Amino acid sequence: MTTRVQTSDADGSYEPIARVLVSRRRLTARVAELGAQISADYAGREIHMVGILKGAAIFMADLARVLSIPATFDFMAISSYGAGSESSGVVRFIKDLDESIEGRHVLIVEDIVDTGLTLHYLRESLTARGPASLAVAVALDKASRRQVPVPVEYVGFRIPDAFVVGYGLDFAGRYRNLPYVGILRPEVYTR
Repeated sequence: MTTRVQTSDADGSYEPIARVLVSRRRLTARVAELGAQISADYAGREIHMVGILKGAAIFMADLARVLSIPATFDFMAISSYGAGSESSGVVRFIKDLDESIEGRHVLIVEDIVDTGLTLHYLRESLTARGPASLAVAVALDKASRRQVPVPVEYVGFRIPDAFVVGYGLDFAGRYRNLPYVGILRPEVYTR
């Protein structure tokens, strides 16, 4: 079920969100389910969570808090979007890992996977570094846009092909702090 967002406040200000796609309540419940599944799958082992900045920061923090297994953290920053609304197809590493992942059970934590190009490149790059295992957890999967098949072991929500923001996802640096995933009005990103 989606929730409509008011298009203007009493003061006449403009609301950039067309509608809520995934509510805060649904996010919280699904992250708890993913945490339980990951904890069971890695029982007796420690995982090394690799958050992809900036978008995955909120999802990773929420996911880490519901795990019942030991976890360590590291972060990478990569870009294929810049300030636009479409992937450029060129992946740039902006920040690499601080620690080696060799021999560790690595869980890549991403905000969204759509074309699969960035995640495919990331998986190949990290696999070459010799982890004991490598898996991916994404908050959102936009499978209809997939150009490259890429395994994703843990999926929060499968979503339609819409430009979404909130829960860590942004447009030009804005809207990451929304406590839900919302569909951005096209006039905001086509200006």
